[in-house]
Amino acid sequence: MDFSEFNDRYQSDLTDCALETLAVRAGQVRTAECEHSEPIFLSSSYVFNSAAEAEARFTGEVKGNVYSRYTNPTVRTFEDRLAAMEGAEACVATASGMAAIYSTCVAHLEAGDHLICSSSVFGSTVKLFEAYLRKFNIEVDYADLLNPEDWKRKIKSNTKMLYLESPSNPLNDIADIRTLADIAHQASALLVVDNCFCTPILQQPLKFGADIVIHSATKYIDGQGRCLGGAAVGSHELIEPIVGVLRTAGPTMSPFNAWVFLKGLETLHLRMHAHSNNALYLARWLEQHPNVKRVNYCGLESHPSHDLAKLQQSNFGGVLSFEVIGEKKGAWHVIDSTRMISITANLGDAKTTITHPATTTHGRISEEARNKT
Repeated sequence: MDFSEFNDRYQSDLTDCALETLAVRAGQVRTAECEHSEPIFLSSSYVFNSAAEAEARFTGEVKGNVYSRYTNPTVRTFEDRLAAMEGAEACVATASGMAAIYSTCVAHLEAGDHLICSSSVFGSTVKLFEAYLRKFNIEVDYADLLNPEDWKRKIKSNTKMLYLESPSNPLNDIADIRTLADIAHQASALLVVDNCFCTPILQQPLKFGADIVIHSATKYIDGQGRCLGGAAVGSHELIEPIVGVLRTAGPTMSPFNAWVFLKGLETLHLRMHAHSNNALYLARWLEQHPNVKRVNYCGLESHPSHDLAKLQQSNFGGVLSFEVIGEKKGAWHVIDSTRMISITANLGDAKTTITHPATTTHGRISEEARNKT
């Protein structure tokens, strides 16, 4: 049975659907097997009807599968669905969230270019920029996420990219995405936003002017701590060079992981709002605790970024951080005293997790850099 006409009509019908519907339906291409759930295509390569067709596929003259390093039907379904949810033209899936960041930088930066990064980002992102991008003569400066004037001051003639997380890890600070997008575009630079904490359910940075959105699918998109994966989302023009990195270097998402992420997307809307409600309840409890000095959660009215978060997000997410009396010793005591919480550095799991960022996720960066986050 030829489902091509059905598939075209099916995707067309999704054009004006709600986000919850896109999370379940977008991107699926039904095969002659008439399956209801998306299939997993565990194939490294694909066959062609002729040598001429093989050439046309390899050159890109004819669209179709070539090799699963950069073309796989299950991965493509995940890419198309996530793109639809972010309101984007295109998406490229990668082996991890860090692979998505690295591939985006490699695709859009070259020796002599300048990158401005928020001073409040995941520790491995800082390590990637410091240990590897600098190695290839890419300049890196850090700006205060909350101070657009600081970003403006650090713009140079060779600035090609502004990179940030919003909400930030671990302080939950919120960037004014539209303002920073304007600053980037005035300098003919790209604004890249890591949307890991919110997912497209709570925030769609492209609507505020961002050029590329980064995801660690490992986190909330999976939702149960099973698989590694990442993605970059944006226009065809900006995503195609990143596909080229995958085609050559191979930081590729596996078809099985893509299938797991597809199942994760189906429940993402329900989970993100449940996570947000639970986090707000906990943040308010912690804010009243006598041994807690500060709670960092943008859902709290006391958080300095609360009003901006309300403008850019539909809810506040499931990650919070807090400072306790006793510094490191006090923090470790709290962690070691928990019972129904998993001590692990991953987030976005169905199980509540806890970690000490200074000695785990941000442990590889300098104390000076940690103090700025």
